[in-house]
Amino acid sequence: MKISQRYTIKIIIAVIAIIISGVLLWQYSTKAHSPEDSSVFSEGSLKMEVVYNRPYKKGREIFGGLVPYGEVWRTGANEATTFSTNKDILVDGSPLAKGTYTLWTIPMQDSWKVIFNSKMYPWGINLEEKASRDPDFDVLILEVPLKKVQDTLEQFSIYFEKANDLVLFNLAWDDIKISVPIKK
Repeated sequence: MKISQRYTIKIIIAVIAIIISGVLLWQYSTKAHSPEDSSVFSEGSLKMEVVYNRPYKKGREIFGGLVPYGEVWRTGANEATTFSTNKDILVDGSPLAKGTYTLWTIPMQDSWKVIFNSKMYPWGINLEEKASRDPDFDVLILEVPLKKVQDTLEQFSIYFEKANDLVLFNLAWDDIKISVPIKK
């Protein structure tokens, strides 16, 4: 192999290494501001899991500000939030087949639309910083009322809680909470 070819190969390898290092550093720094978390509900043979990233309030106006009303939100930060269930369930009375979905929301002043989408996305937003959701893959859209909470929640949180014969799928941040009823 000629010296110029070896030199070219070394440059290509160095450029690839720099690009990979840059991407890893970028992912690490974004995760430091909005760490990844998961919430799991397991009872009997049913298992539901949500994987999401948890941004902080940091003194900002959240709903109607950072997260505009009436626009699709990736429901967290960084990658698109995912919701998985190993069994068919009823979400607010509507059937949702077992599987993994991306979770999107449209916050409004009195209610939120909650959207389960069957397509997996590498990131929650596109280059124009808009939600990367393709509505052609929406499998369930429902609207739930919001609740104002007394204590401000600094970090975005998703969690499950048992309520009689239902499981409440809760999303909460700032002074807002929504609860989506799920029946096994």
